[in-house]
Amino acid sequence: MAKQKVAELFVDTLVQAGVRRLYGVVGDSLNPVVDAIRRNGSLEWIQVKHEETAAFAAGAEAQVTGKLAACAGSCGPGNLHLINGLYDAHRSAAPVLALASHIPSGEIGTTFFQETHPQQLFQECSHYSELISSARQMPRVLQTAIQHAVGLSGVGVVTLPGDVAGEQVPEAGGELTLATSRPAVRPGEAEVARLAQLIDDADRVTLFCGAGTAGAHAEVMEFAERIKSPVGHALRGKEWIQYDNPYDVGMSGLLGYGAAYEATHECDLLILLGTDFPYTDFLPGDVRTVQIDVRPEHLGRRTKLDLAIWGDVRETLRCLTPRVRAKSDRRFLDKMLKKHADALEGVIKAYTRKVEKHTPIHPEYVASVLDELADDDAVFTVDTGMCNVWAARYLTPNGKRRVIGSFSHGSMANALPQAIGAQFTDRSRQVVSMSGDGGFSMLMGDFLTLVQYDLPVKVVVFNNSSLGMVELEMLVDGMPSYGTSHHPTDYAAIARAAGAHGVRVEKPKDLAGALKDAFKHKGPALVDVVTDPNALSIPPRIKADMVTGFALSASKIVLEGGVGRMVQMARSNLRNVPRP
Repeated sequence: MAKQKVAELFVDTLVQAGVRRLYGVVGDSLNPVVDAIRRNGSLEWIQVKHEETAAFAAGAEAQVTGKLAACAGSCGPGNLHLINGLYDAHRSAAPVLALASHIPSGEIGTTFFQETHPQQLFQECSHYSELISSARQMPRVLQTAIQHAVGLSGVGVVTLPGDVAGEQVPEAGGELTLATSRPAVRPGEAEVARLAQLIDDADRVTLFCGAGTAGAHAEVMEFAERIKSPVGHALRGKEWIQYDNPYDVGMSGLLGYGAAYEATHECDLLILLGTDFPYTDFLPGDVRTVQIDVRPEHLGRRTKLDLAIWGDVRETLRCLTPRVRAKSDRRFLDKMLKKHADALEGVIKAYTRKVEKHTPIHPEYVASVLDELADDDAVFTVDTGMCNVWAARYLTPNGKRRVIGSFSHGSMANALPQAIGAQFTDRSRQVVSMSGDGGFSMLMGDFLTLVQYDLPVKVVVFNNSSLGMVELEMLVDGMPSYGTSHHPTDYAAIARAAGAHGVRVEKPKDLAGALKDAFKHKGPALVDVVTDPNALSIPPRIKADMVTGFALSASKIVLEGGVGRMVQMARSNLRNVPRP
């Protein structure tokens, strides 16, 4: 077999691992790899305008497909630009392989032009970060990086000097053995037996669900029915657990609504299912608590546990449900369902009052119309900030839709680049970027990537000429807003100048038509909606001890801003409560 260059074997190995695209910006130290991609034909080079976009796009692709995705940056500043998107991918448990190309190997350690130390810089946002200093290292180091990314669900980084990439592999590589599918993890019998006893001994059990319940909807519903448990969720659990859920009591956390807070505090056994919910102030300190998670490092790091179960949610519940005694007492469940419905009903007027005539347009109204008009299997990417609020309150999950955001890392400017990665996985699937004007303007250059590849992403800009969430944080902390306003900008005009469909909406009556036209358009489209900068999601009661980023009282009551179709779902569930 003819010898290969390191760059060629690198590309072949990515293809073998299931990678179909490499997002990045070309540069001299990357040239051998990019040229190997050109000659390979099975891996596509996606040219973005900023490496941060490359990392966000790869992370979103990995979250949509559940498979390994990849990005690359040239030496020094090039790969440094990857770091924010890689932090997001890593904290979102998205399997991503990052190539950080490097200066010539003979110059390392001499403060050469553009010299950094990538293998050190990326350690905190990866499971594995290693420098390849010789051609002989490459196959096993790359294999190890891939296995870390896939096996531990996060980022693996390979630092590769450009001259080493151009060298020949000493021996013909052949195919490596790669494990790229995850196993089911079942807990031990003793832990299952102990948990079953705790449940049998409890009168009031609440389930609180996170992203780890993905793929376990049926098992959670069967379990909740058997033990008559209300089911709350964190933001990342919403898309997996809220739909077709007659036990739903809403969401807890900084954007919380409904009765999730009460359900987690008034029970006598709280079971945390697949959640690494970070806000400890929203978790009870005096309730017996069990946590089930496939990642053992999550167990007990947010709250004190009475029992820690290492296993994935689906397999654990399949073991557990037949072993627990079926409960017949619905009083706690019905009480929480009624509290949930009443809480949502109490604030629906905040959304419904004259919204179709209000200018500037209520952002709640925009999110509600968007939810109604978007496809049943749409992928929404959501900017951090107030767009998180509107997505949490108005996007209706159904088991087919996806909602992706920087929910764990909390970065601005994530929605547009994540939409790029989501759309590349399937050009026929509707992808909608819910972008704040602050986030969109930060990485606006990659709107040109949509145009360059004719990606049919629909960008909806919530344009209030301000950093709304930051204003709210200042307000809650007793500070006047400062440095949060933007110069009013017509982003639709910028979109049209770039060669895309762009329309600006200033009146509510024009919104539905503008969105429908954008959705019908075959290429990229931007709808620039001028929204009310005063539409801040402020708690009706502000307590003296509230601090920046909200506080405990923020989720004890529903925040203003409405809750869209969730009130109908809550009332529907309440109608199913048996009457004496």
